[in-house]
Amino acid sequence: MKLGKLKEVDIRKVWSHEQYDFSKWLASEENIKELGDTLNLSLTNIETEKYVGNYRCDILCKDEITGKVVLIENQLESTNHDHLGKIITYASGLDASVIVWIVSSAREEHASAIEWLNKHTNDDLSFFLLEIHAYRIGDSEPAPQFKIIEQPNDFSKSVKAMARSSNVSEAEKNRLEFWTQLNDILDQRGKPFNKHKATTDHWYTIAMGSSECYISIDLVNKEHKIRVGVWVTDNKDLYDHFYSHKDEIESSCDRKLTWDRLDNKKASIICTYLKGLDFNDHSNYPELINKSIDMVLSLRSAFVPFIK
Repeated sequence: MKLGKLKEVDIRKVWSHEQYDFSKWLASEENIKELGDTLNLSLTNIETEKYVGNYRCDILCKDEITGKVVLIENQLESTNHDHLGKIITYASGLDASVIVWIVSSAREEHASAIEWLNKHTNDDLSFFLLEIHAYRIGDSEPAPQFKIIEQPNDFSKSVKAMARSSNVSEAEKNRLEFWTQLNDILDQRGKPFNKHKATTDHWYTIAMGSSECYISIDLVNKEHKIRVGVWVTDNKDLYDHFYSHKDEIESSCDRKLTWDRLDNKKASIICTYLKGLDFNDHSNYPELINKSIDMVLSLRSAFVPFIK
């Protein structure tokens, strides 16, 4: 078999202008999803050229899972002090929690500055520095690739520190261990959905491409089971729309689901349960995690076609 060789393409020959070419390309649904997958974020509510006083940032959006404001600043050249100052100014003016700086080449001093910001700010702020490259094989179309240069401190460090803390209960430590293993298995399975930081919470949420609903894996240790379900946040009409397609959805999932409109609350839930969770016995965690991931994928496949 004859193999080709990757050849890097000058970024300026792919996108000649940051605002009119690259930012426009990045803001499209397909490409912003690619960036989100790289960052483990689900990016929605895309706005371009958002003004901050007399200035304007390239792209402003939100992480669908956390609701955090995400600021994206593009620079199709090497990093410089001017843009470093801009991203901090824009983040302040727009109250952004996640700051993404995309460049053609990251200088060492600016990579160190982003690393310093991640080390010396609290968990509410996250800074990413990425390079954008493009490659072709022979006469093929150029293929873009994001390369992470700096990102928030390693999740495993905070996980270990949290696990050692005397202020964390046994139940919280067990939940932390479960979510840490889930993230590891997601990596092993090629990340079928975006992972996020392991916490001591009893839930782990997954985006569905709409701010109106999401999937959650919930650990219910008292009842020795895991609940995997679709939450409709505050839209009874959407729940009713899903319910009108109940037979099709359950046929796609190949199981009966528990449907609860929760008329006295804003949210509604459609869920199923997996038995066998026991915080005193972690031996079946891999099996339970794989089943939970499979169920998430099954629910997402069944429900997404009916999201209005």
